[in-house]
Amino acid sequence: MSFTLAIVGRPNVGKSTLFNRLVGKRLALVDDQPGVTRDLREGAARLGDLRFTVIDTAGLEEATDESLPGRMRKLTERAVDMADICLFLIDARVGVTPADEVLAEILRKRAAHVILGANKAEGNAAEAGVLEAYALGLGEPLRISAEHGEGMPDLYAMLQPLADGFEERAEADAPEVEVDVGEDDPDAPRAITKSKPLQIAVVGRPNAGKSTLINKILGEDRLLTGPEAGITRDAISVQTEWDGTHMRIFDTAGMRKKAKVQEKLEKLSVSDGLRAVKFAEVVVVLLDAAIPFESQDLRIADLAEREGRAVVIAVNKWDAENEKQEKLRELKDEFERLLPQLRGAPLVTVSAKTGRGLDRLQAAIVKAHDVWNRRVTTAQLNRWLGGMVEQHPPPAPQGKRIKLRYMTQAKTRPPGFVVMCSHPDKMPESYKRYLVNGLREDFDMPGTPIRLTLRGQGDKNPYKGRRERNAGALKKHLGKNRG
Repeated sequence: MSFTLAIVGRPNVGKSTLFNRLVGKRLALVDDQPGVTRDLREGAARLGDLRFTVIDTAGLEEATDESLPGRMRKLTERAVDMADICLFLIDARVGVTPADEVLAEILRKRAAHVILGANKAEGNAAEAGVLEAYALGLGEPLRISAEHGEGMPDLYAMLQPLADGFEERAEADAPEVEVDVGEDDPDAPRAITKSKPLQIAVVGRPNAGKSTLINKILGEDRLLTGPEAGITRDAISVQTEWDGTHMRIFDTAGMRKKAKVQEKLEKLSVSDGLRAVKFAEVVVVLLDAAIPFESQDLRIADLAEREGRAVVIAVNKWDAENEKQEKLRELKDEFERLLPQLRGAPLVTVSAKTGRGLDRLQAAIVKAHDVWNRRVTTAQLNRWLGGMVEQHPPPAPQGKRIKLRYMTQAKTRPPGFVVMCSHPDKMPESYKRYLVNGLREDFDMPGTPIRLTLRGQGDKNPYKGRRERNAGALKKHLGKNRG
């Protein structure tokens, strides 16, 4: 999905009908009475060759208090802030209303890209309403009929150039991952430069102090902060030089469990945070020292590991802790027990408020990035594999002995290894874990995700017959010299 499109407008202008047409299913409830949609609905949309995320929103109401219409309005405003493009629908048969003018003013201030759509534009009755739409100051209105599918080619023509820009942005921001490794590659990580900075995502639950931490790193109040949870709405990236290292840091919306009225909004916030994880090389999971390792923290850390990103655990608000040594022991024990897949990942205590511990955090991030780029030669790996097999031979399931023939590193970012063996499908997970843990210990790769693939004998072993080939070449060479 290259971009996010939010459909906004007052009640009963046809937002849900258009949403259903774009996703190709009747996901959103549609009725003639206004106000049917009350929360945000997200779907995978398709228009020609464009693939994007579309959001159906509640109709904009005048209320701004904590009543149900007021909360619905806040949800819609949040969707406007978080979407890449807003499609503002009016009812062409009714014409422009005061509520349309209010929403147009909100969109002019808050949305980067707005497309004005005059829905229900089929027939002569809509002509006057289409002409009125010009007065909103949002450009030429797009005549569409969500119910009959009219105007979809014109919508495609307006979205395509914007989509190309978002794809270019995503390609520029996306890090190099799963990089193939050859024997002649330099045994060093990619150089970090101003044009290719180290990319970091700071993720965690709401109110853990993510924006405060980034402001402290930047040395200025660039990001909005406060005591309320959930101030950050979408992933914001800032570029800086931190102790001589060029970095791009993504601040993300707090990720938490489904929340009462704002369930769909939380889902949207989390999906935005997930995109930030995919744009990162190192993910800093920020915990609150008072309530660390809650289920959502564990999910976030596990997601980063599954995406193949280096992980650093940072425990914030450490200045408020009284029994620091005892608390640190508890944290390390919990970390090892709850996140065994990140065994050895750095755990750093910081105070975003005072700046204490930020030097240790910076060093941990750079070290994690270095490990994420780690490369090991094939000769080293095969000597190591021989020792591991001698120390603990693989099992023989159903009497079939598994032979480990040779090993090589195929990828880095994160490190990926291939082991050629007989009966790879019968290798138990416990033995794979034994090898992965051994790689971590013996090649100093703590915490980083490690990918280990087993391949069968059908794959060609480049070392098989090497001695015979070398002997044949030598014999041929000596024969030439005698001649």
